[in-house]
Amino acid sequence: MRSKLFVPASRPELFSKALASAADGLCFDLEDAVAPTRKAEARDRLAAFLRSGGLAGARQKIIVRINAASTPHFADDIRAVAQAGVDVVNLPKPRSVDDVRAAAAALQQAEQTNGVLAPIGLLLNIEEPVALRLAAELAAASPRVVGLQMGLGDMFEPLGMARRDAISVQATMFALRMAAGEAGVYAYDSAFADIADAAGYRAEAELARRMGFLGKTCIHPSQVAIANDVFRPTDAEIAHARKVLQAAREADASGAGAYVVDGKMVDAPFVARAEQIVASARALDLPAG
Repeated sequence: MRSKLFVPASRPELFSKALASAADGLCFDLEDAVAPTRKAEARDRLAAFLRSGGLAGARQKIIVRINAASTPHFADDIRAVAQAGVDVVNLPKPRSVDDVRAAAAALQQAEQTNGVLAPIGLLLNIEEPVALRLAAELAAASPRVVGLQMGLGDMFEPLGMARRDAISVQATMFALRMAAGEAGVYAYDSAFADIADAAGYRAEAELARRMGFLGKTCIHPSQVAIANDVFRPTDAEIAHARKVLQAAREADASGAGAYVVDGKMVDAPFVARAEQIVASARALDLPAG
């Protein structure tokens, strides 16, 4: 999921356009993109769309961002959106393990009520200092958790921190990436609010890719192509990965441990990374050998 495009749940006229986009994932948003006075309306419209089979044939991963556990909308949101075709529920602002477990329990109940057979995952937004400190624990709170998502705007603005300060951005992203790694889930990058600054979006996406993030959030369709390009394995990376895997096969046959590929020592962690690159290339229909 190189790119994840936000779609306001209050604007059903955008649903079909989003499904026709090049984004790898779509996030139908009941939280920030919906005015408080329109929450119930947006929920009803999205639920009707999901029940109508509007997602039939969708190639994207389908995500719904609900309202936080501390809001009066939380329970109704989960009951409404736990529908067939939804892959992941995006939980904003979890502050404790109990928040995550409550979401998981509510999802299980809603799945049973709505006849959903495939378990729906949870993507946790890490948007507050307490959540960053507890990120690994939050990710391990339920087997439903599939990833942690960075929320830099929500994290920085209340603290008076500059959203574009490179040192702060990298330090925060590093902390989240390590927490995701500890919990064995993926890390997903934040939104970038300056839609006109394509170069800035690309630079932040490239940083996220170097840090092992899965992809980047898009708040506008113009950002999708950039994210897809940045998080695509390059031809050089694919070629090197193929060399590593070939060398690994030869080393296994000969009983060697570490060995050298293109002048660099290679052992098990490098082979695992090469396998990931080749698998990603195949998933994108890129030549992978």
